[in-house]
Amino acid sequence: MEPSVEFDSKKTNSQKNNSKPVISQIWTKSGRCPVGTIPIRRVSRADIIRASSPSQFGRKTPHVYNFLDKAYRNKSNINSTTEKIYKAGRLKDRSEAVLLEVGASYVGAVSNINVWNPPIVQTFDYSSAQIWLVAGLIDEFETIEAGWVVNPQVFGDRRTRLFIYWTKDSYKKTGCFNLLCSGFVQTSTHFSLGTTIHPVSTTSNKQYEITVAIFLDPNSGNWWMSTQDIIFGYWPGELFRSINHRATAVQWGGEVYSRNVGTNKPHTWTQMGSGAWASSLRGKACYHTNIRIKDYSMQIKHPEYLSQFSDEYNCYSTKLHRYKHETEQFFYFGGPGRNSRCS
Repeated sequence: MEPSVEFDSKKTNSQKNNSKPVISQIWTKSGRCPVGTIPIRRVSRADIIRASSPSQFGRKTPHVYNFLDKAYRNKSNINSTTEKIYKAGRLKDRSEAVLLEVGASYVGAVSNINVWNPPIVQTFDYSSAQIWLVAGLIDEFETIEAGWVVNPQVFGDRRTRLFIYWTKDSYKKTGCFNLLCSGFVQTSTHFSLGTTIHPVSTTSNKQYEITVAIFLDPNSGNWWMSTQDIIFGYWPGELFRSINHRATAVQWGGEVYSRNVGTNKPHTWTQMGSGAWASSLRGKACYHTNIRIKDYSMQIKHPEYLSQFSDEYNCYSTKLHRYKHETEQFFYFGGPGRNSRCS
């Protein structure tokens, strides 16, 4: 099965930024899958034991995320209202540093995501760099997500891995990482969800990226995900109620899950992105670039209503940066977590 439309991410690569794309995963060194099969990472008994309960294995915790209705009403003045929009509905166990696009109906989003392995991710935490497409209101929103993650609880190590996620009820009872529950349908035999991405970027050295695109097939209602211009699979449209025909917001950035963020002290040591501040810029800080959306015109476009936000600027920061007027924008994000200003 294939989508009837494409989100050709090659069209977004308007400049050469000298990054080397990540095009292989470690498991492929042992061969490829036979025709008619897909690669699936095995889940061991030890994996499930690490979870707080079997029913919670591979799932995020519920939360209220009520920026959508307020953000949509304030789209003409989004840059001056973002902080107010977010403060009312942020998470007690997650900290995000994101670039937010809201103000239209979105049927696709794409970016090149800089790939790192954060030096510190504590045992019960995770750290991700990803794209979110979101729809719905307050505590009944829906998301479709993809990117890379370091998640010791799910995978039993601190390696950087490709992931997808979804929920249709604010993470309460539905959705999961990768293929740990029914929902996402993988069609590609080239990539395996949850396996290690290699190589990764290092400070002041070669920078590696993965291109991640999520787009709606208007004929089937399915949401497709591609990476490195390879169609990976889809979320069936019937999974959703609010996002089945469009998203009302898109986010690019990073997320740290921990019980020790926000008002819960002491703050976690878990790092986001590369672990460096966004102001460190290229070669040190993690980024998204070639950031695009697709709306009902079915054209790939630059976002129009962008604003930046971090839940905890003293822990994880953001910076939207353009090196020259005619060059591509880079959205830098991340940070060290606990430090002298974030305790």
